[in-house]
Amino acid sequence: MSTTIVTVGAAPLTPAEVVAVARDGARVEIAPAAFARVAESRALIERRASDPAPHYGVSTGFGALATTFIAPERRRQLQASLIRSHAAGTGAEVEGEVVRALQVLRLQTLASGRTGVRAEVVMTYAGLLNAGIVPIVREYGSLGCSGDLAPLAHVALAAMGEGEVRVAGERVDAAAALAAASLAPLVLEEKEGLALINGTDGMLGMLLLALADLDVLFDTADIAAALSIESQLGTAAVFAEDLMALRPQVGQATSAARLRALLEPSPIVQSHRGPEDGRVQDAYSLRCAPQVHGAARDTADHARLIATRELQAVVDNPVVTLDGRIESNGNFHGAPVAYVLDFLAIAVADIASISERRTDRALDVARNRELPPFLADEAGVDSGLMIAQYAAAGIVSELKRLAVPASVDSIPSSAMQEDHVSMGWSAARKLRRAIDGLARVLAVEVITGSRALDLRAPLQPGPGTGAVRDLLRQEGVAGPGHDRFVSPDIETATELVISGAVRAAAFEGGK
Repeated sequence: MSTTIVTVGAAPLTPAEVVAVARDGARVEIAPAAFARVAESRALIERRASDPAPHYGVSTGFGALATTFIAPERRRQLQASLIRSHAAGTGAEVEGEVVRALQVLRLQTLASGRTGVRAEVVMTYAGLLNAGIVPIVREYGSLGCSGDLAPLAHVALAAMGEGEVRVAGERVDAAAALAAASLAPLVLEEKEGLALINGTDGMLGMLLLALADLDVLFDTADIAAALSIESQLGTAAVFAEDLMALRPQVGQATSAARLRALLEPSPIVQSHRGPEDGRVQDAYSLRCAPQVHGAARDTADHARLIATRELQAVVDNPVVTLDGRIESNGNFHGAPVAYVLDFLAIAVADIASISERRTDRALDVARNRELPPFLADEAGVDSGLMIAQYAAAGIVSELKRLAVPASVDSIPSSAMQEDHVSMGWSAARKLRRAIDGLARVLAVEVITGSRALDLRAPLQPGPGTGAVRDLLRQEGVAGPGHDRFVSPDIETATELVISGAVRAAAFEGGK
């Protein structure tokens, strides 16, 4: 576990703090001021619990059963039954980092003092995180409205000492894991079961993780493009700052600046600069890289704005207002998050598409400016990177399918009480798969561009692109030569892309 400590309940969590808890195992602590808010709102709930008039989630059933009054002696059973019945996920296990993101985001809402839970609930959720107890959550079960009900219910079930969890990767009974961590199973009181499952935490957590990944991948897309442009004897002149200023798109300017920084010092680019260069203009996949990459950057910035707002939200139903009312509301609807998850999937698919087109150009003897066919050592005997491009093309095709929005596919549930849902969880799940695909497509372009650079010898690449090429060679990714087993090279390059090592080599090692 990380030695970093993230404080919950003092101010809204930042994206970096959520990622630190989810991905790096940072510990959490509860701000002292949070306990006063929690106690105050819990007192309101307890007063309403003794009121003979029905109050949703406190003394009634849920969803379509909201008008069913529940007697006080049955309310613990009501809350436990809610969790058990809603823990209805199915399919493959969800990644541990996603579950931890979901846990810490729900903890933030519980610590807000707007949900009406007891301090014991807050402390138990913090204890689960700090003990490294990761409830097993299943792939399918959330419609993204009334929150991510099934995923959150699986976490709540574990807090009750039921179901299964993972600790240090080992699958164990939740009761045993709680006992080993000296945590008492929760016995839920009025309103608490509902407070544990009514939120957009799963989809928001996946959005925050995706944005962290895309910060790396969009920079890497610029690097991959620079490798392709340089090795295909393209021009950097079209990325000039004054040309970019004619279209003041922020992301475009950022990508163009990165391309200039990588390409302008390159001896290969310098070798054909000037009037002796007979090429009028490069193909779109080379020339328009900053326009496409920049649009993706701007999309991510919009998604980050929505995510930052959602991090400031208290999502529960009913919710305890600042002036002490207990009110039903619709803030659990995941539409704001679902839309940007789908928007990002479109951007990811297009970045991968333009990357694959640059790779294809590098392998085509008719377009790669005197490089060998498929960058093969002995064309005919060797196939070079022919099938690596097939792999990239296959991924791009899937990414286009994954770009179809999930958020337009509402389906009614709960006897038509919940008759419009966001499908935000589904949007997040497909975005995670798309991001993995983009990393692999970029890895193929990085491998291809690096091999093409070697084939331009004795001309030398720029410092940044050369550092990327050298990184691949140091990690065992093959350069020019007779055919070898390609798949391990792609896997190695993919890890270097995802980890940020390619980005670091280009922008730090290349200085």
